[in-house]
Amino acid sequence: MTTIPLLIGGVETAASNGAVLTRRNPVSGAVVTTAAAATVADAEAAVAAAAAAFPAWSARGPNDRRSILLKAADLMEATGDTFVANMMSETGSTREWAASNVHEAAKMIREAASLVTQIAGQVIPSDIPGSFSMAARAPVGVCLGIAPWNAPIILGTRAIAMPLACGNTVVLKASEICPAVHHLIGDVFQRAGCASGVVNVISNAPADAAAIVDALISHPKVKRINFTGSTRVGRLIAEKAGRLLKPVLLELGGNAPMVVLDDADIDSSVDAAVFGAFMHQGQICMSTERIVVDESIADVFVPKFAARASALSVGDPMKSNATLGAMVDVAAAERITTLVEDARSKGAKIVAGGERDGALMAATVIDRVTPKMRIYHEESFGPVTTIVRVRGVEEAIATANDTEFGLSAAVFGKDITRAMEVAGRIESGICHINGPTVEDEPQMPFGGTKSSGYGRFGGLAGIAEFTELRWLTIQKDKRQYPF
Repeated sequence: MTTIPLLIGGVETAASNGAVLTRRNPVSGAVVTTAAAATVADAEAAVAAAAAAFPAWSARGPNDRRSILLKAADLMEATGDTFVANMMSETGSTREWAASNVHEAAKMIREAASLVTQIAGQVIPSDIPGSFSMAARAPVGVCLGIAPWNAPIILGTRAIAMPLACGNTVVLKASEICPAVHHLIGDVFQRAGCASGVVNVISNAPADAAAIVDALISHPKVKRINFTGSTRVGRLIAEKAGRLLKPVLLELGGNAPMVVLDDADIDSSVDAAVFGAFMHQGQICMSTERIVVDESIADVFVPKFAARASALSVGDPMKSNATLGAMVDVAAAERITTLVEDARSKGAKIVAGGERDGALMAATVIDRVTPKMRIYHEESFGPVTTIVRVRGVEEAIATANDTEFGLSAAVFGKDITRAMEVAGRIESGICHINGPTVEDEPQMPFGGTKSSGYGRFGGLAGIAEFTELRWLTIQKDKRQYPF
């Protein structure tokens, strides 16, 4: 098996001490990837390479950068089969989810390419005679991206594309779970024409993650950090960066509520709930984890939803075309089983699923969930969702907001004015009316509130995250001073 190398300064290289890490398929247990395991010295070398490449890359014209990004998007799609194969074997995803990752990531690169001429400033009137005053956005330097495994092509690409469009250079710290996928993203950008050092990708052994991340954040040449992952790790990164006064963009965990009001279209609500709860085995930050249903319609909604969930097939994605593939590992599936059993022991009713075979788990629906159950509060990140029955709009809103998280939400109701009012009171960065909680488009401002993080990826909002806003003046006439 070929070892996946590090990409540092345009050169594919082994770790400086020769160390490697391995990734096993979550269903079969077979080793599917062997990758170089970077040392702290390798991480520092990657930052140094990015810093050395920054002056030339930032000086390139916007249309020059655009042409490279557009070529990268084309190459990503052309490399789609390899991306899909690596993602399926490393993460246990279905072919459909992996292929959609390729498609969405290519769109993300094209959106970034479209924005290279939108990095705009402003002329601001000054009270000083003869002073021409303006605000201008400038690239910041080296951007560190730390991407997860659950949507690895989309989120790995997101950590790179907009920083490059803004004139920055990048170090991507690959997930230990999908090093082959994340290395391939770097390879695509390099083949598209990014000069040596513009995009660098390092992988590391799990035991070395803390030291590697600490070294990357601490490096004086790293000017911006973006992290997508768990709230627990996000807090650690924010604390470290905060001590160094380095801006961080965080997209963290979620516990997305889907509010089904008493006038909701039941069939449309069920369709959205099935997709939102079980796409990619529920391993999406926006997954529908809590379905808040008005009690007046719950006895109609729940049986229909449970029947649909029970009909979803589950199987090894390498051997079948099942709707649900594997969870990322057996430990994650075992944790879901623990949450289900905790809820059952405290009075909840399992109306669909609950069965598990290793890393494979059936779509599971738990009805009559209450705050005394762990699954009410915790992000499950698996193929399980809960039904919380409420009485009226006010209780629905209070229940939707009864979480530390605030990433995505949804509201279903035929009275759009009322649904809009409910959406306006839900504490989340994203809220969809009569649409699923799982939704992303590269031009949209994507991010959360509360323990789901801060800052926004996507579109014009992303430009603000990866540039420095500067105030510049030109004194045209002789200036008078008070002394």
